[in-house]
Amino acid sequence: MILAGDIGGTKTNLALYKIKENQPILVIKEQFSSKNYDSLMQIIKEFHIKNGTPLIEAVCIGIAGPIIEQRCKTTNLPWHISASEIMDFFNTKKVRLLNDLEATAYGMLYLKEEEFVELNPNAKKQKGNIAVIAAGTGLGEAILYWDGVSYTPIGTEGGHSDFAPTTTKEDELLLWLRKKYPSHVSVERVASGMGISNIYDFLVSSGFAKEPSKILNMSEGMDKGAMISKCALEDKDILCQETLKLFMEVYGSEAGNLALKSFSLGGVFIGGGIAPKLLTILKEEYFYNRFISKGRFESLLKTIPLKVSLNQETALLGAVRFAFDKLS
Repeated sequence: MILAGDIGGTKTNLALYKIKENQPILVIKEQFSSKNYDSLMQIIKEFHIKNGTPLIEAVCIGIAGPIIEQRCKTTNLPWHISASEIMDFFNTKKVRLLNDLEATAYGMLYLKEEEFVELNPNAKKQKGNIAVIAAGTGLGEAILYWDGVSYTPIGTEGGHSDFAPTTTKEDELLLWLRKKYPSHVSVERVASGMGISNIYDFLVSSGFAKEPSKILNMSEGMDKGAMISKCALEDKDILCQETLKLFMEVYGSEAGNLALKSFSLGGVFIGGGIAPKLLTILKEEYFYNRFISKGRFESLLKTIPLKVSLNQETALLGAVRFAFDKLS
């Protein structure tokens, strides 16, 4: 049996797989609200007791945070996770912690073609590195390194690199964000779920437009970013539409940056929970135009595949496939 996990700031997914005909087959999967628990081990123990899990031969967990010597302090949760603690609990040495985008990147290799939407009409199919970027609670980035034979996933913390404005409006946004985050303004503060809220608040403070009543009357604990998206898509609210437009422009610009830094001729894959929900806006010109807008390298970026993953469980798929391919 293989235990796979995908740990994010909002939710934690755990799944148990059996091996049948030399392939991992899902047995049971559960989702937990991350913020309701004090640690990952608390969730694992609850999952174990509830499902009476049999002998676990291998464990692979994708985690939103930096993995250093198989330990992780999660970025958006107050958790400390250790592979050795999981080894002791399940009495197996076959345990691996991956960065969540490292797991997502690996999972992308196993998706079917129909699970992608291509955003670049001029894309050329070619071998080479693949970049993976995913906006969700935060912003994740990873690379699939092509060695000429196969792909190796490389996790990064690129989402915490500096936010680099490229327009006058983004210059103003950066100045506004510096007051809120005086020590460092990362691109995650703009191109993520929290970023949507930040952009909205910036536009409100600048007097762009009046706030919609649905947001003014939100109950405590509701997802502001989700409500902004809903008001933009369903109610055509101009403030919320402008918020998503600016979000897409920054997101597209950062995707282009990652493509250049990783020389991802093989493509840029877009994961995370936000992209499929905002696919109609993602398909508009804002994201793509900023993706290719890199001066002398615009012609190169116009040839790179730019694909949106529709599979919301790519990180979990990557975790189980990594355990099966590398640990079993």
